[in-house]
Amino acid sequence: MSRKLIFHTLGNLLMSLAGTMLLPLGVAIYYQAAAGEPETDLAAFAISAVLTLVVGLILRFSVRRQHQELGIRASFAIVALGWISVALFGAFPYLIADVFEAEGRTRWTEFSFCYFESMSGFSTTGATVLTEIEHLSHAVLFWRSFSHWLGGMGIVVFAVAILPMLGVGGMQLFRAEAPGPQTDRLTPRITQTAKLLWGVYVLLSVVEAALLMFGGMPLFDALCHTFGTMATGGFSTKNLSIAHYNSVYVDMVICCFMFLAGTNFALHYRMLRGDFKAYFQDTEFRFYCVVIVLSIVLVSWSTVTLQFEGQIPYDSMWPSLRDATFQVLSIITTTGYGTADFEKWPYLSQFILVTLMFYGGCAGSTGGGIKQVRFLLLIKQSGAEIKRLIFPHAVLPIRINDRIVPPEVMTNVLGFFFFFIGIFAIVTCVMATLGMDLVSAAGCTIATMGNIGPGLGTVGPTDNYAHIHTAGKFILSFCMLLGRLELYTVLILFSPNFWRK
Repeated sequence: MSRKLIFHTLGNLLMSLAGTMLLPLGVAIYYQAAAGEPETDLAAFAISAVLTLVVGLILRFSVRRQHQELGIRASFAIVALGWISVALFGAFPYLIADVFEAEGRTRWTEFSFCYFESMSGFSTTGATVLTEIEHLSHAVLFWRSFSHWLGGMGIVVFAVAILPMLGVGGMQLFRAEAPGPQTDRLTPRITQTAKLLWGVYVLLSVVEAALLMFGGMPLFDALCHTFGTMATGGFSTKNLSIAHYNSVYVDMVICCFMFLAGTNFALHYRMLRGDFKAYFQDTEFRFYCVVIVLSIVLVSWSTVTLQFEGQIPYDSMWPSLRDATFQVLSIITTTGYGTADFEKWPYLSQFILVTLMFYGGCAGSTGGGIKQVRFLLLIKQSGAEIKRLIFPHAVLPIRINDRIVPPEVMTNVLGFFFFFIGIFAIVTCVMATLGMDLVSAAGCTIATMGNIGPGLGTVGPTDNYAHIHTAGKFILSFCMLLGRLELYTVLILFSPNFWRK
């Protein structure tokens, strides 16, 4: 494993990140100059961009680039360390902003707040330590949401798409960052595949922003909520999230694009190429739709039928169906936007939503969670085991899209599920040790591992993560990274064999 090649590539990634910081810097300049509004965080983004660029240049030019293929180990190291580094340098604007904050008011309190918020942004989790959102500058609001958008399709995939210097070994990076059971390669060249995926991502983002503006949302808010929707992130520019707008039109537009963001982007690409049957020929997509419809029906029914603390939450079906649809899509796609406080819904509704936190979106989507295809494979495997008890000598292959799933893929899925549940249990115990009640400890663990944002208890949809112990914030930040890179890419770094020559 070439450490020089790793440092050289990390330098390129940081240089790319420095370039993206120019956008919130431009936002700050616009609102300070053109709009005539005070923008206190302009200097913070200027300094952060320079610092990130300087470190990137040092890493790139302090070691001579080696013209060699990226090996598997180097690819895993680059992806994991790249995400950690991006979150670290992405926290600089938050950290430096307080130095320039008027009247000595701080918003982030300590570094753990900044890193948590940054990792939450880039990992598309959407969990926040902030108690007040609307007083933030336009530049900070934009950066929070834009970090979602960058992380949604993937920092490394972004670099593979725009930096020719990463073309060599790009497939290894692509697979290391998207290690699910189905990693579609749309073209023979991985650089071209990355560009195509980003092209679909940008196109859908433009369409959503235009539709939100058509519904009366200001351009700035439309862009920020588009970033959060397409990346299934969930940072909003409003304290009440999407509920602030109280608009059926806005709810439905965001619902549609949350659904699309939770779908395999390769299917979107094939549809744009004219293959309109691609969606419903895909087994995972059909399973995804069935889970969503059943969940909406059950949640909506329970909120107009069952009591919670002596009251039925809704007295008619339409408002129940509206909020149930939004919250089911928000949770299953791991977006985390809110239009209602689901902790005030019946326990059946809460149980269904917590279950959906584990499910997540489809493989190849921007959603988090265990992924629909893994649950589908586990269900098929369980059914096959029951049949095998009845017919011990039968050959019962597992199929997806009329293709037999190789045994090694099933082994990977079973291992992933074991690791996910095991880590969930361990982190829940640790968070409980740090003083959280069991519901809150479990809620914050699955909300960060699944890259969802809101959990249950003291981290529910109307709460935040500011009260969590400093150590807990770093542990949950690590959970966000685990969830975003689907466990293996990070866990492999803890294997002694990984570091042996």
